[in-house]
Amino acid sequence: MGIKRALVSVSDKTGIVDFCRELSQLGVEIISTGGTKSLLSKEGVPVIGISDVTGFPEILDGRVKTLHPTVHSGLLAIRDSAEHQAQMKELGLDYIDLVVVNLYPFQETIAKPGVAYEEAIENIDIGGPTMLRSAAKNHAFVSVVVDANDYSQVLDEIRDGGDTTLETRKQLAAKVFRHTAAYDALISDYLSNKLGEPLPERLTVTYEKIQDLRYGENPHQKAAFYRKPLAAVDSLTNAEQLHGKELSYNNINDANAALQIVKEFTEPAVVAVKHMNPCGVGIGESIYEAYRKAYDADPVSIFGGIVAANRIIDEDTANLLKDIFLEIVLAPGFTDEALALLTQKKNIRLLKISGLELAADRKSQYVVTSIDGGMIVQESDIHSLTEADLQVVTDRKPTEEELKQLLFGWKVVKHVKSNAIVLAKDDMTVGVGAGQMNRVGSARIAIEQAGEKSKGSVLASDAFFPLGDTLEEAAKAGITAVIQPGGSIRDEESIKVANEYGIAMVFTGVRHFKH
Repeated sequence: MGIKRALVSVSDKTGIVDFCRELSQLGVEIISTGGTKSLLSKEGVPVIGISDVTGFPEILDGRVKTLHPTVHSGLLAIRDSAEHQAQMKELGLDYIDLVVVNLYPFQETIAKPGVAYEEAIENIDIGGPTMLRSAAKNHAFVSVVVDANDYSQVLDEIRDGGDTTLETRKQLAAKVFRHTAAYDALISDYLSNKLGEPLPERLTVTYEKIQDLRYGENPHQKAAFYRKPLAAVDSLTNAEQLHGKELSYNNINDANAALQIVKEFTEPAVVAVKHMNPCGVGIGESIYEAYRKAYDADPVSIFGGIVAANRIIDEDTANLLKDIFLEIVLAPGFTDEALALLTQKKNIRLLKISGLELAADRKSQYVVTSIDGGMIVQESDIHSLTEADLQVVTDRKPTEEELKQLLFGWKVVKHVKSNAIVLAKDDMTVGVGAGQMNRVGSARIAIEQAGEKSKGSVLASDAFFPLGDTLEEAAKAGITAVIQPGGSIRDEESIKVANEYGIAMVFTGVRHFKH
C-alpha cells in the first residue's frame, strides 16, 4: 500500500522540518495543524492545513481541530475490509498512512515553580493522544511516530520499500501506548496530589529509563535504572556522574541508602555504607573531620563501600579517600584539586548531587515496594526529633553531651535494617548491629564491633525492648545512655535495669522499623 499521506502535529519540533522535507521529497502528502503548519510553510515544505481536509475551522483557541470524522476515519479504516473501503469511497474520505505527533508539554509545565493550576490544565493534550491511539490501534496499516529518535528509521524504510514493516509498526504502536499511558499517569498524579488524594483507589505510576544495567543483584538477573518524572533534584536519579565506570544495580541501592542517611544532617556529615547499612557515620566542623570519624568508626567495613558527603569534597579529604578502595563517592561537588586526585583511580565512581546542603528541608514522598503480584506504598520516613520531644524515664537524666549523642544515634538508627542498634560517641558511630532476628543479637554485634569504644557511648534502638536483656548487655559494655521508642508492656523491666546501672534512658514515642 505504501505511505502516501502523513498527518504531522508536534509540540516538540526537534528535527521535524528535515523529516517532513524528506517525506515530501519521497512523494508523501503532508497535512498539519497550527504552529507545526506555520513552521513547515515558513521553511518551504509543502503542507496542507487540517481545515482544508476536514472542511471545518480550527476553533476554541485550537482546542478542536483534529477531533473530526475525516481524520479518524482516515486513521481507523481497515484497509483490506471491503465494507470499510466502500464507506470511505461513498463519503469521499481518504486514508492517512502516517501520524507524527508529540504532546503538549504537561510535564515541563508542572515542573515550573509556582505554575498556576489553570496553566497546567490547559497543557493537557486531547487531540494528540486521540490521534496517537487511533493510529496505534490500526498499526496493521498505519505507522505512528511519537519519538523524534524514530524519524531516521521510518525514513530509511520508506526509502527502501515505500512503507514501514509490520514489525516496525508494532514496535512504534507499543511505544505510543507506553507514552500515552505515562502521560495520563502524570496528569492523574498531579490532580490527585492537588486534591490531597495521595493513595487513591487506583494508582498508576510511570518512570522513564535512565540506562540499562549490566545485570541486576546477580549476573543472571536483567535490570535497568528508571527515574520518576519530576524527581527531586537531590535524588540519586538526578546525579551527575563525573568519573568512573557504570553504576551497577547494587551500587544504586547502596548509594541511595547512603544518600538518605546523609540527608539527616545539616552540619558537615559523611556516611559510609555497605549492603545498604551504614558502617560508619561522622559529623564535624568540616567534611574532612566528618570523614575521619566515619572512617575510624569501622576501618574494615568501609573498604569497597559507598561514601556520601553533604559538603563539597576538598583536596585534604580527597587525599584520605584515595588511600582505600571505594565503589562510589557522592557529594554536592568536588574541588578541582579533589577531582584531580580521585580521577587517578580508574574505577571509582564520582557522583555530584545538587542540593544536599538543603536536604533537611526535604518533604515526604511516597515509596513504592514491589511484591509478588502487587506493590505496597507508604510515605517516606522523614520524621525527626528534637530534645523537646524526648521523655526521660529513668532516675538519672542524660547529660547535655549524652543528649547530643543520643539524637545523633537516633538519626542513624532509623536507616539501619531492623532489628537495629547503633552505638554513638564523639559525633560518630562506634558500633552498628543490623538485621538480626532479635534485638539483643543486634546489640551484641554493635558492642563487639565497638570494643573499648563502647565505654561511655550511647545506644540507639529503632524499636522498644521487649525484655531487659539488651539493657543488661549495654550495662556490661559501659554504655551510659539509651534512646528507644518505648511502648512495650514490659517497659518497666527495662527502666528498672537502667536505674540499677545508672543508665539514663529516654523514650521517643516513635519507632523506625526498616525492612
